[in-house]
Amino acid sequence: SHDSFSFYIDEASPVGPEQPETVQNFVSVFGTVAKKLMRKWLATQTMNFSGQLGAGIRYFDLRISTKPRDPDNELYFAHGLFSAKVNEGLEEINAFLTDHHKEVVFLDFNHFYGMQKYHHEKLVQMLKDIYGNKMCPAIFAQEVSLKYLWEKDYQVLVFYHSPVALEVPFLWPGQMMPAPWANTTDPEKLIQFLQASITERRKKGSFFISQVVLTPKASTVVKGVASGLRETITER
Repeated sequence: SHDSFSFYIDEASPVGPEQPETVQNFVSVFGTVAKKLMRKWLATQTMNFSGQLGAGIRYFDLRISTKPRDPDNELYFAHGLFSAKVNEGLEEINAFLTDHHKEVVFLDFNHFYGMQKYHHEKLVQMLKDIYGNKMCPAIFAQEVSLKYLWEKDYQVLVFYHSPVALEVPFLWPGQMMPAPWANTTDPEKLIQFLQASITERRKKGSFFISQVVLTPKASTVVKGVASGLRETITER
């Protein structure tokens, strides 16, 4: 699922640090109304993690941020606005894995905002504490079959798009999970892009994501500001 955690986006939270100044200004002027509209464009999921797992989702697209001036140095999922605390989301996924021993999930930590070295250390420790021996250490992608994972009792592959991955055996480097992005609002262009990238994929010896998503431009958002992502983009 794309922006997997976005069901939990909190309209009461501050705007995420990755947002451009125009968005920050928009929210400072229009406050809660602006955030309600933002949520319509930022929430790509209508189910929480448990609901997604029950529906068959096994790959989670995760983006992590610190909150400005947060005395507790908590880590949050974030996409424009802040979402759930990371430890709560990871625990929810772990509860499912504990109940379903043959299920395997891919956790793809692919964007980090406002994170220093000690925040990465905190996240790595959190993964150890929650998943422990369920995590499959980084090996050659071709060696990973369900049979292999079941024999070793591994249920989690963690992909980590940061140099930190090179120092930790259970973190798979981000380049092992490439996710080429079409960045278009046109379904035809998206399909052409996906077909071309599937051909490229065969040469890579890695896992691979086909991002079957359309991406709104600023003009798309302005035209459909009150409708939101689903009506304006997703259904087509």
